[in-house]
Amino acid sequence: MPHATRPGDVLGDRYRLVDLLTENDGGRFWRAYDRVLERHVAIHVIRGDDDRAPALMEAARRSATVLDPRVLRVLDAECTEVECYVVNEWGWGASLDIVVAAGALSPRRAAHLVAEVADAVAVAHAADVGHGRLNPENVLVDRAGGVKIIGLCVDAALNGIDDLAADTQQRDLDDLAGLLYCALTTRWAGRSASNVPLAPRDHGEVLRPRQVRAGIPRPLDLLCDEVLHGGSSGRPGELREVVRSARGVADFLADFVGDPTGMPAALLAGTPDVLPEEEQVVLPPVPEMLPHEPEPEPESEPESEPVVEDRPTEAGVPIFGEDDDVSWLERRTTPAPPPPPFEAPPERPLFAPEPADGATRRTPRPGGAGGSGGPGGRRKDDEYWPWDTGAGASTTSSAALAAVTDDEPLPGRTFLRLGIVLVVLFLLAVAVLFAVNRSGDGGADDSGTDEPTSGSVSPAATREVRAEPVTGVSAASFDPQGDPASENDEQAPLAVDGDPATSWSTQGYEDRLGPPPGLKLGVGLVLDLGGDTTVEQVALSFVGTPTTVSLYVTDGRPDSVDDLSPVAQGTADGPRLVLDTGEARGTHLVVWLTDLPLGDDGRFRGTVSEVVVRGGPA
Repeated sequence: MPHATRPGDVLGDRYRLVDLLTENDGGRFWRAYDRVLERHVAIHVIRGDDDRAPALMEAARRSATVLDPRVLRVLDAECTEVECYVVNEWGWGASLDIVVAAGALSPRRAAHLVAEVADAVAVAHAADVGHGRLNPENVLVDRAGGVKIIGLCVDAALNGIDDLAADTQQRDLDDLAGLLYCALTTRWAGRSASNVPLAPRDHGEVLRPRQVRAGIPRPLDLLCDEVLHGGSSGRPGELREVVRSARGVADFLADFVGDPTGMPAALLAGTPDVLPEEEQVVLPPVPEMLPHEPEPEPESEPESEPVVEDRPTEAGVPIFGEDDDVSWLERRTTPAPPPPPFEAPPERPLFAPEPADGATRRTPRPGGAGGSGGPGGRRKDDEYWPWDTGAGASTTSSAALAAVTDDEPLPGRTFLRLGIVLVVLFLLAVAVLFAVNRSGDGGADDSGTDEPTSGSVSPAATREVRAEPVTGVSAASFDPQGDPASENDEQAPLAVDGDPATSWSTQGYEDRLGPPPGLKLGVGLVLDLGGDTTVEQVALSFVGTPTTVSLYVTDGRPDSVDDLSPVAQGTADGPRLVLDTGEARGTHLVVWLTDLPLGDDGRFRGTVSEVVVRGGPA
């Protein structure tokens, strides 16, 4: 065709072609420049005599009726004998197939992205308009972290898909599940064609997302499975009702995400930088600096008053007349005399001077015995003030000293005695507490180490228990919400083998345990106590903190903890946690972990190195 073949060609005397993005089956997709409104646009072009031209024009008219900010609108359309083209908005960003090429998205980011797409598709379905080809190439993450949909109706018409067919909305639902599957696993499971690698299959059926990548939350796995398998998986009827429409899918995923604050920024953080060269900031060249030429000095104007030529003016020096005395301005020929020396300070002895006669002479203390021991047994030295210098006491000093009585204690001695008594009492209290703690712990804990118990526990954990360890305990993993219900079961015996160096660990999880968006409510171990046993105390050793645990004592192995009441709860902030269970009685003990520490690999994982049960036969 004569037009739209090379960059630089102009369509409709308005749109200058810039880049050829894709070419398929005689149709071309260009980035072009609108010379009237001076902006970039996207243009789908086919020949004017192409059989798809009427369907393309009809698709453009119906796409223009959908008003949603997440759908790139149709701006213009024209069909001539030479060419037929549709003009859409242009959006900078990265399509989903490029985003997942760098790795799968986290569950919340994937759910947020597909929830936005499903909400926009629900708006289109309400206007009786379907997309028809909702593959990863037609979903865009823009530079603000927003989600855009490309090619509504138009892309399906170009690929020979009738978007007015009765199953168009079901086709969009299948593609929505495929988009979620793609964001979680980097594999494509939708109905439309895509360049993303296809999802693996088993006996003709697409594998569930959790079978392709570990750690995917159960609600998202069930949603994909229900849509892609057409309700044949036997899931609850509530979920089947949810996946009947794009609106139901959007609401379900929005509930999973919860508060969407910060999600656009998180989505943008995992999106490759695809800014075009036109958007890059280029600084203009720095102009060459010319050599500096001093400005000519202005001509001085004639002064009205004569200037004294033999006394030039200097900055900071005032101008005097001929009769003024300026001798003080002349430079001295001899230096100025030095200042007078400072007067020497009077001498002051460091100690009181000795008496002139060389004898030690002291002044009796007022009210004292004057050198003899008093009836109260006062020492002889206490009856005298420091020895006199011979100058005599002043009147003021004598009056002040006369107010002192013999009953006044020496200053400072009372506080010194009180301080000594307090220190002794404090040391005695510390010794008593240390002795009590040593006797309560028996000098060592149940695991054979001297590490102290730490963590926030239930009030029942403060009672001292001296029961013997229960022997013959066996352990197995306990994962009632798992599929399959096994959590590293082969490692479970290591938690009760008496060796703290060996341990049982859970799987690594992308999200925390708990209610949605958590993967599951908890995971743990079930211990067979070997018969009816009274459990009084349980000592647990963990690797990694903090770890929150609940204990359940039951008659028989339980299927879940939904209807059970914990006998003790606590959070380990250190390597050990000792919980008092009172006198719980049963045949099995469930160690239920409800919050796991974050490991170095960025996953939440719990590790139990040893469990010691204290009690005895019931």
